[in-house]
Amino acid sequence: MILSNISTPLLGLVDTAVLGHLDSESFLAAVALGGLIFSFIFWGFGFLRMGTTGLTAQAFGENNKSEMNIILGQAIILAIAISLLLLVSQQIISKIAFSLLQSNLLVEQLALQYFETRLLSAPATLILYVLMGWFLGQQNVRIPLFVVLISNMINIFLDVLFVYHLDMKVEGVALATVIAEYVGLMFGLIIALRMARKKKAIWHWSDLFNIKQFKNMMLINSHIFIRTWCLIFAFAFFSAQAAKMGAVVLAANTVLLNFQTFMAYALDGFAHAAEALVGKAVGEKNKVMLRQAIVTAGVWSGLVAVTFSVVYFYFGQVIIDSLTSLSQVREVAYIYLPWLIVMPIVSVACYLMDGIFIGAMLSKQMRNTMLFSLFCVFLPAWYYSQTMGNKGLWLTMTLFMLARSVSMMLVFKRTLIIEKCH
Repeated sequence: MILSNISTPLLGLVDTAVLGHLDSESFLAAVALGGLIFSFIFWGFGFLRMGTTGLTAQAFGENNKSEMNIILGQAIILAIAISLLLLVSQQIISKIAFSLLQSNLLVEQLALQYFETRLLSAPATLILYVLMGWFLGQQNVRIPLFVVLISNMINIFLDVLFVYHLDMKVEGVALATVIAEYVGLMFGLIIALRMARKKKAIWHWSDLFNIKQFKNMMLINSHIFIRTWCLIFAFAFFSAQAAKMGAVVLAANTVLLNFQTFMAYALDGFAHAAEALVGKAVGEKNKVMLRQAIVTAGVWSGLVAVTFSVVYFYFGQVIIDSLTSLSQVREVAYIYLPWLIVMPIVSVACYLMDGIFIGAMLSKQMRNTMLFSLFCVFLPAWYYSQTMGNKGLWLTMTLFMLARSVSMMLVFKRTLIIEKCH
């Protein structure tokens, strides 16, 4: 799962490096704004993966093969419906987004090019979320790794081809992602259909439209949806405030956020493993497996988080230099690098808890801790630190991640997930 997860931020690093070595920071800033919009759009529907993982893992623990196939079908139907709605609402989304994210005219024009091209990948992206969750719920991590690696290798190749050889710049980066997503979807669907047939489960097409089952899926997904949008809002608000400080600050923060993203995806490897193992343990009502999954994932998450902090401490400036050759962007990024050094330690618990809560289907508790962290910590911290400029932004983000970690651990102790195995 770690190998599968880190391939995604590696792709973001490639996008940053490809555009960061062009002759203007406007290209990098434009993709930062465009990517920000897609954080809202695509990450906002991340419940398609998380909800599918939790439900599938518990059905897998119960050895309910027909239920697993029904979950897959219902989630794909939901993904298709959402993606069609996004495509139809393209102009409305772009107008609202660019009215909220204020930057200079050139950056906005380039970001709009990125947005219009990238949105074409909506069906592929959302269905892939479902497939990844379904595979993971059955503790099959090799297939997600295979699909993601193929998709990202194609994306990286096309990034270089379109930007450097065909001079497509921002639009080239977006088009590379669209093509790669559909290639990944093709492979994922072929494998999923073969797995579904091998189960030889007894079910009917009408089961896909079972109102009771669909309502249960929607309730769980609605909690995760609210939680995810709160998280995305925090990062979007962070970048929007940085954009007001100029293209150089926005570009520097974009470079530094790659540190956070890379670390988050690596730690999510343990969180995703916890989703599958905790869900299976709850489905089997196996207390021993549940305890082992939580303890083991916790220990390894902590060790990896410390490793990231050490690497960032010793090699942070080298990484920044490899991502951009723009001297002004480098100098600003150096100043705020210390915040990224402490971030893995501060945020490791919240990533792990996400996985445990999803596996146990404690979606309501996930939502509540996120709402607390956003409205009671993040926004007040930003309000009182505005005079500190970009330093205040990084302080706000650090406190937000700390609040998530602490609140989720407190709720975890009170919830007693182990009781779900009685």
